[in-house]
Amino acid sequence: MTHNVGLREAADSLGISLSSRDLAELQDALELELQSIRVFDDAWPAIELLRASGMRIGVCSNLAGPYCRAVRRLLPGLDAYALSAECGAMKPDPVIYRSVCTMLGVEAGRLLDPEQRRVFMVGDSRKCDEHGPRVCGIMGVHLDRSGTRRFSDLVEFSKSISS
Repeated sequence: MTHNVGLREAADSLGISLSSRDLAELQDALELELQSIRVFDDAWPAIELLRASGMRIGVCSNLAGPYCRAVRRLLPGLDAYALSAECGAMKPDPVIYRSVCTMLGVEAGRLLDPEQRRVFMVGDSRKCDEHGPRVCGIMGVHLDRSGTRRFSDLVEFSKSISS
């Protein structure tokens, strides 16, 4: 997930031999999967709330190369896209968090400095979206859609930081 390659290149790098037929079947299955991906219903309302508050918004995600195009199609017009296949680093590597901050024009490391603009990251992995960003001074927040933690949806999170 740190190389922006397609199926043929991935198979070659792993020493997997694919016939043209097998590759075509895999490519068809991948295209079906890419077309089936949807954003959560709360994503756009949350983005609109944050934008109305003047916040810049980016996505930081561990993705194989072919999925990067799908994310850009589903979430067009964001201020930053730090996608592991494009950045060459995966969460929780600090490189990917610093990359998204650079794209957003903000400085990581301002977690405790109320004078500076703060950087928040929200996601469903405690390791990658809560703990990993905090190492870089980013306020990482775990989104638990089961409702057992503080935030269970993106709109709730957005309201809490934009008010």
